[in-house]
Amino acid sequence: MFNPSMPLVWRTNLHASVMPCALIATALLLPLSAHAEQQSAEGQAASGETASYEATDDSPRSAYLSDWYNQNVTVIGSKNIRFGPQQIDDIYLEYEFFGRKGPLDLYGYIDMPKFFGIGNAADSGIFDNGSPIFAEIKPRLSLNDLSGRDLSLGPISEWYLAANWIYDWGHNSDNRQNTLYTGLGSDIETGTPLDVSFNFYGKYQWENYGADNENSWDGYRAQLEYSYPLASFDNGASLFYAGFTNYDFGSDLGDDNPSRTNESVVATNAFVYSFTHLRFLAVARYFHNGGQWNDGSTLNFDEGDFSVRSTGWGYYFGVGWQF
Repeated sequence: MFNPSMPLVWRTNLHASVMPCALIATALLLPLSAHAEQQSAEGQAASGETASYEATDDSPRSAYLSDWYNQNVTVIGSKNIRFGPQQIDDIYLEYEFFGRKGPLDLYGYIDMPKFFGIGNAADSGIFDNGSPIFAEIKPRLSLNDLSGRDLSLGPISEWYLAANWIYDWGHNSDNRQNTLYTGLGSDIETGTPLDVSFNFYGKYQWENYGADNENSWDGYRAQLEYSYPLASFDNGASLFYAGFTNYDFGSDLGDDNPSRTNESVVATNAFVYSFTHLRFLAVARYFHNGGQWNDGSTLNFDEGDFSVRSTGWGYYFGVGWQF
């Protein structure tokens, strides 16, 4: 759902083709390959591997499979989503993961739009035109950690080599997206509980649903991410806000096609009310020329003319389980 990514710093809060099956296996097995690095609340070192449930006096049993690799599965309902020329409503399953391990700062999710077989018209059946997998992975490597130096500059506390990969596993190239953003990332110190990150990418576009910019470098993305803990409650729950704004620009896609644009903006506002495992999600997302479709232009997909509605609000609601 979160296309692109959300911030990476919370657990009980939100914060060329590649083989999708290998992607899923890597995401699921990653936490089992690492050892714990964090200390317990009493200042004593946690013992055992991150996936271990063994409890000792010094290391009580964790409620989660890993102390750095955060995971959740969420059932999501969406309304008026505007990444394409026509608005989409859907109900689907999402697996989300994120965390920090040494120099690696990781976020990603895998959506399964056809899991329930309900929602939009492409959701039912195995051999129809619907995509079974939509995935996004966003790794960042800390230059501070890799160099062993303090590279802070003014309010910028940390620098990263940053990437953002998006893949839609459509049934053929005209129904598939494969996009790679690469660039430089940063964390910005605010002196408050507000976490802010800024990433700047260049975009390489492989498949793009048959669009004219396939197999080319085409534009840039400026991405601002922000998150803030809003409240903690006596029942053990917490309320968290997380958001991001993506500004895509410098593309040539709209030069010769009046139904497309060279820029787009997506601004996402998410609120998560969560317990140790149970979580509730509400998201309001604003699209301006979503998916670089020109709002108000007229198209015809052999079913009569319709007006593109790529500017406006879309919404997501979800119930999930953190583990």
